[in-house]
Amino acid sequence: MVAYVLVGMLCAHLLCFSVMFLLISKRLHGKKMGMDFFALGNLLLGLAYVLQLVEGGPAWSVMSVVNHTLTLASPIAYGLGVMRFFGYPAPLLRPLIAFAIAYATLQVLVQWSLGPVARYALLSGMSALLFLVMALTALYGVRTFAKHLHWEMAFFAILIGGICVLNAIKCVKVLEGGLDALQMDSHFQMVFYIYMSSLATVVPPSIVWLVLRRLTDDLSHMAARDPMTQLLNRRGLSEALDRYFNLRQATPAFLMLLDVDHFKRINDTHGHQIGDAVLCRVAEVLRTTVRRGDLTGRIGGEEFVAICTGSDGAGVLQLAERVRKAVENQTIEISGSDQPLRCTVTIGVSGDFSSLPELEGAMRSADAALYRGKAAGRNRVESAGTSAPFLTPGASPFTAGQMEAAKAAE
Repeated sequence: MVAYVLVGMLCAHLLCFSVMFLLISKRLHGKKMGMDFFALGNLLLGLAYVLQLVEGGPAWSVMSVVNHTLTLASPIAYGLGVMRFFGYPAPLLRPLIAFAIAYATLQVLVQWSLGPVARYALLSGMSALLFLVMALTALYGVRTFAKHLHWEMAFFAILIGGICVLNAIKCVKVLEGGLDALQMDSHFQMVFYIYMSSLATVVPPSIVWLVLRRLTDDLSHMAARDPMTQLLNRRGLSEALDRYFNLRQATPAFLMLLDVDHFKRINDTHGHQIGDAVLCRVAEVLRTTVRRGDLTGRIGGEEFVAICTGSDGAGVLQLAERVRKAVENQTIEISGSDQPLRCTVTIGVSGDFSSLPELEGAMRSADAALYRGKAAGRNRVESAGTSAPFLTPGASPFTAGQMEAAKAAE
């Protein structure tokens, strides 16, 4: 009687959390993070236990075949949901339908060739194998795709490992003791149902917590990024720089301030859509040219920032020149024009600074160098102390056919 109560409670937990996951997925709209897959997994497993209660014990029937198929389909749905949670595309219905057909056929073949004991042992063995794969994947994620969730993944690996061990033991017991080992009031089955009921209570809230954490992380990411270029904004730069200077191995940093030359004319002549394309292209050049560990951001309008760490003044000036040349070599196709648009940037480089409160001073220093570069002709690198050795003459942001008009406008 106690076993029936435990299984009934397990069904209630699974089905209720299935509804909750489904409602959450509806509120998440385009980015469901696998919640609809988790809802289906809970539904399949809950229905499997409902069929087990109705069936009452081991039997050979269509209901039993469906029960076993649903039991094994649920971890597959969970696994696909985990893939979706971590951003990997994963179909749902086709894999599950293909599995259901294949496993139902396999059950019939095993039942007819090896008997009912083999079919029930197959269920436990396959369950153990699937959950073993899930536990190993969770442990693998601790060091790879889920480093930021290492404690959570380790926790899930332990819980899933427990299901794997219990199913492996059940498989051995069925092979040794036959179908009597599956009696619902047996000691082992009681332990199995208690463990599953505990999981059904603990795991779903943990999944909801992970989704809430992902949502808050996404909000923090959005608050720290420029929406158009996806570079850091002022807030994001300050937070990232604060984390850097709190490291023991932190070294002084340098700040590069970039300004797109004649950007207003680009907007006035070609329109804001082309202007936005120029900004995105400069942002991409900056992102791909700086070194790993450097911070890049857009701080307003056509101004960009790169905070360079782990280098000296000469190295930062060389990096600034590489960025300037990379931008100068970029072209943007313009509809209705035979010649592509080219743009340039002027870069001011600050002296070194060693703490977050010094950031504003470094910004002012780089800004002063930037305006000296603008006054000296644009398309050049200027340092806060003395002029950098890279004194490339300024280049017009217009095509060759528009050069004279641009100069006249100046």
